[in-house]
Amino acid sequence: MIAEFSDVDRSFYEREFTFFDDVTSISGKLKPFIKEPKPVKKQKIEEELRKIKVEVGVYLPSNPDGVVIGIDRKSGKPLQSHAKAPYMATFRIQKTIGSMEQADNLLQDANKNGGTDSEQNTVEVWQSAIFKVGDDCRQDVLALQMISAFRGIFNNVGLDVYVFPYRVTATAPGCGVIDVLPSSISRDMVGREAVNGLYDYFISRYGNEDSLRFQEARSNFVKSMASYSMISYILQFKDRHNGNIMIDDAGHILHIDFGFCFDIAPGGVKFERAPFKLTKEMVAVMGGSTEHQAYKWFEELTIKAFLASRQYTEKLSQIVLLMMDSGLPCFKPESIQNFKDRFVLEKTDREAADYMRHLIKKSQGSYSTGVYDQFQLITNGIPY
Repeated sequence: MIAEFSDVDRSFYEREFTFFDDVTSISGKLKPFIKEPKPVKKQKIEEELRKIKVEVGVYLPSNPDGVVIGIDRKSGKPLQSHAKAPYMATFRIQKTIGSMEQADNLLQDANKNGGTDSEQNTVEVWQSAIFKVGDDCRQDVLALQMISAFRGIFNNVGLDVYVFPYRVTATAPGCGVIDVLPSSISRDMVGREAVNGLYDYFISRYGNEDSLRFQEARSNFVKSMASYSMISYILQFKDRHNGNIMIDDAGHILHIDFGFCFDIAPGGVKFERAPFKLTKEMVAVMGGSTEHQAYKWFEELTIKAFLASRQYTEKLSQIVLLMMDSGLPCFKPESIQNFKDRFVLEKTDREAADYMRHLIKKSQGSYSTGVYDQFQLITNGIPY
Protein backbone atom coordinates (compact mmCIF):
# COMPACT_ATOMS: atom_id res chain seq x y z
CA MET A 1 0.00 0.00 0.00
CA ILE A 2 2.72 2.46 0.98
CA ALA A 3 4.64 1.74 -2.22
CA GLU A 4 1.56 2.79 -4.22
CA PHE A 5 1.28 6.20 -2.49
CA SER A 6 1.78 9.33 -4.57
CA ASP A 7 4.62 11.64 -3.49
CA VAL A 8 2.11 13.97 -1.80
CA ASP A 9 0.37 11.11 0.05
CA ARG A 10 3.67 9.53 1.09
CA SER A 11 4.87 12.88 2.45
CA PHE A 12 1.67 13.26 4.49
CA TYR A 13 1.86 9.65 5.71
CA GLU A 14 5.43 10.18 6.91
CA ARG A 15 4.58 13.49 8.62
CA GLU A 16 1.59 11.97 10.44
CA PHE A 17 3.35 8.80 11.60
CA THR A 18 6.51 10.65 12.64
CA PHE A 19 4.40 13.08 14.71
CA PHE A 20 2.40 10.33 16.35
CA ASP A 21 5.42 8.10 16.99
CA ASP A 22 7.17 11.06 18.64
CA VAL A 23 4.19 11.76 20.90
CA THR A 24 3.56 8.10 21.80
CA SER A 25 7.21 7.23 22.41
CA ILE A 26 7.26 9.60 25.41
CA SER A 27 5.33 6.91 27.29
CA GLY A 28 8.17 4.46 26.55
CA LYS A 29 10.79 7.00 27.65
CA LEU A 30 8.96 7.36 30.98
CA LYS A 31 9.39 3.66 31.83
CA PRO A 32 12.73 4.11 33.66
CA PHE A 33 11.04 6.79 35.81
CA ILE A 34 8.06 4.68 36.97
CA LYS A 35 9.20 4.59 40.59
CA GLU A 36 10.13 8.30 40.63
CA PRO A 37 7.80 10.89 42.21
CA LYS A 38 5.24 12.59 39.95
CA PRO A 39 7.07 15.95 39.68
CA VAL A 40 10.13 14.14 38.24
CA LYS A 41 7.97 12.27 35.71
CA LYS A 42 6.11 15.46 34.78
CA GLN A 43 9.40 17.26 34.17
CA LYS A 44 10.54 14.44 31.86
CA ILE A 45 7.27 14.58 29.88
CA GLU A 46 7.50 18.36 29.45
CA GLU A 47 11.12 18.07 28.37
CA GLU A 48 10.12 15.54 25.66
CA LEU A 49 7.02 17.53 24.57
CA ARG A 50 9.22 20.57 23.93
CA LYS A 51 11.19 18.55 21.34
CA ILE A 52 8.12 17.72 19.22
CA LYS A 53 7.55 19.67 16.04
CA VAL A 54 3.96 20.04 14.84
CA GLU A 55 3.97 19.57 11.08
CA VAL A 56 1.21 20.94 8.82
CA GLY A 57 -1.96 18.83 8.64
CA VAL A 58 -1.17 16.21 11.29
CA TYR A 59 -4.02 14.92 13.48
CA LEU A 60 -4.60 12.81 16.58
CA PRO A 61 -5.55 9.26 15.48
CA SER A 62 -8.57 9.35 17.80
CA ASN A 63 -9.69 12.68 16.27
CA PRO A 64 -9.23 12.59 12.50
CA ASP A 65 -11.89 15.30 12.08
CA GLY A 66 -9.49 18.06 13.18
CA VAL A 67 -5.85 19.03 12.67
CA VAL A 68 -3.31 19.67 15.40
CA ILE A 69 -2.05 23.25 15.33
CA GLY A 70 -0.24 23.31 18.66
CA ILE A 71 0.68 21.51 21.89
CA ASP A 72 0.37 22.77 25.44
CA ARG A 73 3.96 21.91 26.31
CA LYS A 74 3.25 22.19 30.05
CA SER A 75 0.19 19.95 30.00
CA GLY A 76 2.09 16.66 30.36
CA LYS A 77 0.78 14.62 33.26
CA PRO A 78 1.93 11.12 34.33
CA LEU A 79 -0.92 8.73 35.12
CA GLN A 80 -1.10 6.09 37.81
CA SER A 81 0.06 2.65 36.74
CA HIS A 82 2.10 -0.15 38.30
CA ALA A 83 4.10 -1.35 35.32
CA LYS A 84 3.23 0.96 32.41
CA ALA A 85 3.91 4.66 32.02
CA PRO A 86 0.81 6.23 30.43
CA TYR A 87 0.69 10.01 30.28
CA MET A 88 -1.73 12.74 29.28
CA ALA A 89 -1.09 15.79 27.09
CA THR A 90 -3.28 18.53 25.63
CA PHE A 91 -3.34 19.67 22.01
CA ARG A 92 -4.78 22.65 20.16
CA ILE A 93 -7.14 21.26 17.50
CA GLN A 94 -8.68 23.14 14.58
CA LYS A 95 -11.95 21.70 13.30
CA THR A 96 -14.09 22.64 10.31
CA ILE A 97 -17.77 23.24 11.04
CA GLY A 98 -20.09 21.07 8.94
CA SER A 99 -23.70 20.47 9.97
CA MET A 100 -25.71 22.82 12.24
CA GLU A 101 -25.68 20.21 15.03
CA GLN A 102 -21.91 19.82 14.71
CA ALA A 103 -21.56 23.60 14.69
CA ASP A 104 -23.53 23.88 17.95
CA ASN A 105 -21.41 21.18 19.62
CA LEU A 106 -18.12 22.62 18.39
CA LEU A 107 -19.08 26.16 19.33
CA GLN A 108 -19.96 24.99 22.85
CA ASP A 109 -16.52 23.35 23.09
CA ALA A 110 -14.87 26.44 21.67
CA ASN A 111 -16.58 28.75 24.15
CA LYS A 112 -15.23 26.59 26.97
CA ASN A 113 -11.79 25.92 25.55
CA GLY A 114 -10.80 28.47 22.95
CA GLY A 115 -12.22 30.54 20.16
CA THR A 116 -13.75 30.55 16.71
CA ASP A 117 -12.75 31.93 13.36
CA SER A 118 -16.09 32.59 11.66
CA GLU A 119 -14.48 33.77 8.43
CA GLN A 120 -12.73 30.44 7.93
CA ASN A 121 -15.74 28.49 9.28
CA THR A 122 -13.46 26.73 11.79
CA VAL A 123 -13.22 26.42 15.54
CA GLU A 124 -10.23 25.80 17.77
CA VAL A 125 -10.53 23.63 20.86
CA TRP A 126 -8.18 22.06 23.40
CA GLN A 127 -8.26 18.27 23.30
CA SER A 128 -6.56 16.09 25.90
CA ALA A 129 -5.49 12.53 25.14
CA ILE A 130 -3.76 9.68 26.97
CA PHE A 131 -0.87 7.82 25.34
CA LYS A 132 0.22 4.30 26.22
CA VAL A 133 3.11 2.06 25.18
CA GLY A 134 3.27 -1.61 26.16
CA ASP A 135 -0.49 -1.85 26.66
CA ASP A 136 -2.83 -3.67 24.29
CA CYS A 137 -5.62 -1.15 23.73
CA ARG A 138 -7.63 -3.49 21.47
CA GLN A 139 -9.55 -4.78 24.48
CA ASP A 140 -10.69 -1.23 25.30
CA VAL A 141 -11.62 -0.75 21.63
CA LEU A 142 -13.76 -3.92 21.75
CA ALA A 143 -15.45 -2.94 25.04
CA LEU A 144 -16.28 0.52 23.66
CA GLN A 145 -17.62 -0.95 20.41
CA MET A 146 -19.90 -3.12 22.55
CA ILE A 147 -20.98 -0.09 24.62
CA SER A 148 -21.79 1.72 21.34
CA ALA A 149 -23.85 -1.28 20.23
CA PHE A 150 -25.78 -1.23 23.51
CA ARG A 151 -26.37 2.52 23.08
CA GLY A 152 -27.84 1.78 19.63
CA ILE A 153 -30.16 -0.81 21.19
CA PHE A 154 -31.35 1.61 23.88
CA ASN A 155 -31.99 4.30 21.24
CA ASN A 156 -33.89 1.80 19.04
CA VAL A 157 -36.33 0.92 21.81
CA GLY A 158 -36.59 4.51 23.08
CA LEU A 159 -35.09 3.74 26.50
CA ASP A 160 -33.90 6.91 28.24
CA VAL A 161 -30.56 5.77 29.68
CA TYR A 162 -27.03 7.11 29.18
CA VAL A 163 -23.62 5.74 28.18
CA PHE A 164 -20.63 7.55 26.71
CA PRO A 165 -18.46 5.42 24.39
CA TYR A 166 -15.37 7.63 24.19
CA ARG A 167 -12.68 7.06 21.55
CA VAL A 168 -9.75 4.67 21.89
CA THR A 169 -7.49 3.97 18.92
CA ALA A 170 -4.92 1.16 18.83
CA THR A 171 -2.16 2.66 16.69
CA ALA A 172 0.41 -0.16 16.69
CA PRO A 173 0.98 -3.45 18.56
CA GLY A 174 1.04 -2.43 22.23
CA CYS A 175 0.43 1.28 21.53
CA GLY A 176 -2.66 3.43 21.66
CA VAL A 177 -4.28 6.80 22.21
CA ILE A 178 -7.30 7.36 24.44
CA ASP A 179 -9.54 10.42 24.43
CA VAL A 180 -9.95 12.11 27.80
CA LEU A 181 -13.58 12.39 28.89
CA PRO A 182 -14.66 16.05 28.71
CA SER A 183 -15.69 17.90 31.88
CA SER A 184 -15.29 14.83 34.13
CA ILE A 185 -13.58 13.98 37.41
CA SER A 186 -12.71 10.50 38.69
CA ARG A 187 -14.28 9.27 41.93
CA ASP A 188 -10.70 8.83 43.08
CA MET A 189 -10.04 12.59 42.61
CA VAL A 190 -13.27 13.45 44.43
CA GLY A 191 -11.88 11.47 47.39
CA ARG A 192 -8.53 13.24 47.20
CA GLU A 193 -10.32 16.59 47.36
CA ALA A 194 -11.52 15.57 50.83
CA VAL A 195 -15.20 15.21 49.94
CA ASN A 196 -16.53 12.45 52.19
CA GLY A 197 -18.64 10.63 49.62
CA LEU A 198 -20.56 10.85 46.37
CA TYR A 199 -23.69 12.19 48.07
CA ASP A 200 -21.68 14.99 49.73
CA TYR A 201 -20.06 15.72 46.38
CA PHE A 202 -23.49 16.02 44.71
CA ILE A 203 -24.70 18.35 47.49
CA SER A 204 -21.59 20.54 47.25
CA ARG A 205 -21.76 20.57 43.44
CA TYR A 206 -25.49 20.86 42.72
CA GLY A 207 -27.07 22.22 45.91
CA ASN A 208 -29.51 20.74 48.39
CA GLU A 209 -31.49 17.62 47.60
CA ASP A 210 -34.70 19.55 46.94
CA SER A 211 -33.03 21.92 44.43
CA LEU A 212 -33.73 21.57 40.72
CA ARG A 213 -30.00 21.18 39.87
CA PHE A 214 -29.61 18.29 42.34
CA GLN A 215 -32.73 16.57 41.00
CA GLU A 216 -31.44 16.86 37.41
CA ALA A 217 -28.00 15.54 38.42
CA ARG A 218 -29.61 12.64 40.34
CA SER A 219 -31.76 11.84 37.30
CA ASN A 220 -28.62 11.75 35.09
CA PHE A 221 -26.85 9.60 37.69
CA VAL A 222 -29.71 7.06 37.73
CA LYS A 223 -29.92 6.86 33.90
CA SER A 224 -26.19 6.19 33.61
CA MET A 225 -26.02 3.85 36.62
CA ALA A 226 -28.75 1.67 35.10
CA SER A 227 -27.07 1.25 31.70
CA TYR A 228 -23.49 0.83 32.99
CA SER A 229 -24.61 -1.64 35.69
CA MET A 230 -26.32 -3.87 33.14
CA ILE A 231 -23.43 -3.60 30.65
CA SER A 232 -20.86 -4.23 33.42
CA TYR A 233 -22.60 -7.50 34.22
CA ILE A 234 -22.94 -8.65 30.59
CA LEU A 235 -19.35 -7.75 29.63
CA GLN A 236 -17.98 -8.69 33.09
CA PHE A 237 -16.03 -5.47 33.71
CA LYS A 238 -13.53 -5.96 36.53
CA ASP A 239 -10.95 -3.69 38.19
CA ARG A 240 -13.80 -1.27 39.02
CA HIS A 241 -11.84 0.82 41.53
CA ASN A 242 -12.50 4.52 41.97
CA GLY A 243 -9.81 5.57 39.50
CA ASN A 244 -11.86 3.88 36.75
CA ILE A 245 -15.19 5.51 37.61
CA MET A 246 -15.85 9.08 36.48
CA ILE A 247 -18.54 11.68 37.18
CA ASP A 248 -19.23 14.29 34.52
CA ASP A 249 -20.50 17.86 34.96
CA ALA A 250 -24.11 16.77 34.48
CA GLY A 251 -23.94 14.06 37.19
CA HIS A 252 -23.65 11.02 34.89
CA ILE A 253 -21.45 8.18 36.12
CA LEU A 254 -19.06 6.91 33.43
CA HIS A 255 -16.80 3.84 33.35
CA ILE A 256 -13.33 3.88 31.78
CA ASP A 257 -10.40 1.45 31.32
CA PHE A 258 -11.64 -1.96 30.20
CA GLY A 259 -8.40 -3.93 30.44
CA PHE A 260 -10.27 -6.60 32.43
CA CYS A 261 -13.50 -7.90 30.96
CA PHE A 262 -15.18 -11.13 29.81
CA ASP A 263 -13.12 -13.96 31.36
CA ILE A 264 -10.10 -12.21 32.85
CA ALA A 265 -9.60 -10.53 36.25
CA PRO A 266 -6.65 -8.45 37.51
CA GLY A 267 -3.84 -10.75 38.64
CA GLY A 268 -6.38 -13.55 38.90
CA VAL A 269 -7.77 -11.78 42.00
CA LYS A 270 -11.33 -12.95 42.69
CA PHE A 271 -12.30 -10.10 45.04
CA GLU A 272 -14.89 -8.66 42.68
CA ARG A 273 -17.59 -11.30 42.94
CA ALA A 274 -20.57 -8.93 42.71
CA PRO A 275 -22.33 -8.83 39.30
CA PHE A 276 -21.48 -5.10 39.12
CA LYS A 277 -20.42 -2.24 41.39
CA LEU A 278 -23.28 -0.81 43.45
CA THR A 279 -21.91 0.72 46.65
CA LYS A 280 -23.66 2.33 49.61
CA GLU A 281 -22.56 5.78 48.43
CA MET A 282 -24.10 5.15 44.99
CA VAL A 283 -27.35 4.13 46.70
CA ALA A 284 -27.10 7.31 48.83
CA VAL A 285 -27.15 9.48 45.69
CA MET A 286 -30.21 7.51 44.51
CA GLY A 287 -32.19 8.32 47.65
CA GLY A 288 -30.34 6.27 50.27
CA SER A 289 -32.92 3.49 50.45
CA THR A 290 -34.20 0.67 48.24
CA GLU A 291 -37.69 2.10 48.89
CA HIS A 292 -36.84 5.56 47.53
CA GLN A 293 -38.45 6.52 44.23
CA ALA A 294 -35.06 7.26 42.59
CA TYR A 295 -33.68 3.83 43.54
CA LYS A 296 -36.80 2.07 42.30
CA TRP A 297 -36.42 3.98 39.00
CA PHE A 298 -32.78 2.81 38.77
CA GLU A 299 -33.95 -0.78 39.32
CA GLU A 300 -36.69 -0.41 36.68
CA LEU A 301 -34.33 1.11 34.06
CA THR A 302 -31.67 -1.58 34.66
CA ILE A 303 -34.26 -4.33 34.13
CA LYS A 304 -35.63 -2.60 30.99
CA ALA A 305 -32.09 -2.25 29.59
CA PHE A 306 -31.50 -5.97 30.24
CA LEU A 307 -34.78 -7.06 28.64
CA ALA A 308 -34.19 -4.83 25.59
CA SER A 309 -30.68 -6.21 25.09
CA ARG A 310 -31.74 -9.89 25.29
CA GLN A 311 -33.48 -9.55 21.92
CA TYR A 312 -30.12 -8.67 20.34
CA THR A 313 -28.02 -11.44 21.93
CA GLU A 314 -27.11 -12.99 18.58
CA LYS A 315 -26.03 -9.70 16.99
CA LEU A 316 -23.99 -8.74 20.06
CA SER A 317 -22.38 -12.21 20.04
CA GLN A 318 -21.22 -11.64 16.45
CA ILE A 319 -19.15 -8.59 17.55
CA VAL A 320 -17.45 -10.71 20.22
CA LEU A 321 -16.99 -13.63 17.82
CA LEU A 322 -15.02 -11.44 15.38
CA MET A 323 -12.40 -10.88 18.09
CA MET A 324 -12.21 -14.44 19.47
CA ASP A 325 -9.09 -15.33 17.43
CA SER A 326 -7.32 -12.04 18.24
CA GLY A 327 -5.24 -13.52 21.05
CA LEU A 328 -6.69 -11.03 23.56
CA PRO A 329 -6.20 -12.34 27.11
CA CYS A 330 -9.85 -11.72 28.05
CA PHE A 331 -11.01 -14.63 25.90
CA LYS A 332 -11.19 -18.30 26.79
CA PRO A 333 -12.70 -21.04 24.54
CA GLU A 334 -15.95 -20.83 26.52
CA SER A 335 -16.22 -16.99 26.40
CA ILE A 336 -18.96 -16.81 23.75
CA GLN A 337 -21.11 -19.36 25.55
CA ASN A 338 -20.57 -17.60 28.90
CA PHE A 339 -21.54 -14.30 27.23
CA LYS A 340 -24.80 -15.75 25.87
CA ASP A 341 -25.57 -17.50 29.16
CA ARG A 342 -25.58 -14.15 30.99
CA PHE A 343 -28.67 -13.16 28.99
CA VAL A 344 -30.57 -16.17 30.48
CA LEU A 345 -32.41 -16.75 27.20
CA GLU A 346 -34.11 -19.87 28.57
CA LYS A 347 -36.16 -17.62 30.91
CA THR A 348 -39.33 -15.71 30.05
CA ASP A 349 -39.21 -11.91 30.20
CA ARG A 350 -40.87 -11.96 33.61
CA GLU A 351 -38.36 -14.52 34.92
CA ALA A 352 -35.46 -12.54 33.37
CA ALA A 353 -36.73 -9.38 35.10
CA ASP A 354 -36.74 -11.23 38.44
CA TYR A 355 -33.26 -12.55 37.67
CA MET A 356 -31.90 -9.01 37.08
CA ARG A 357 -33.68 -7.79 40.24
CA HIS A 358 -31.82 -10.56 42.11
CA LEU A 359 -28.47 -9.44 40.60
CA ILE A 360 -29.13 -5.84 41.70
CA LYS A 361 -29.88 -7.02 45.23
CA LYS A 362 -26.74 -9.19 45.22
CA SER A 363 -24.59 -6.26 44.03
CA GLN A 364 -25.91 -3.74 46.52
CA GLY A 365 -23.31 -3.15 49.22
CA SER A 366 -21.52 -6.38 48.25
CA TYR A 367 -18.83 -7.33 50.74
CA SER A 368 -16.42 -8.28 47.92
CA THR A 369 -16.75 -4.81 46.32
CA GLY A 370 -15.69 -3.23 49.62
CA VAL A 371 -12.76 -5.65 49.94
CA TYR A 372 -11.53 -4.78 46.43
CA ASP A 373 -11.73 -1.05 47.18
CA GLN A 374 -9.68 -1.64 50.36
CA PHE A 375 -7.18 -3.69 48.33
CA GLN A 376 -6.79 -0.78 45.84
CA LEU A 377 -6.29 1.71 48.70
CA ILE A 378 -3.49 -0.41 50.17
CA THR A 379 -1.74 -1.32 46.90
CA ASN A 380 -2.31 1.79 44.74
CA GLY A 381 -3.28 4.47 47.26
CA ILE A 382 -6.70 4.93 45.59
CA PRO A 383 -9.18 6.30 48.17
CA TYR A 384 -12.82 5.27 48.36
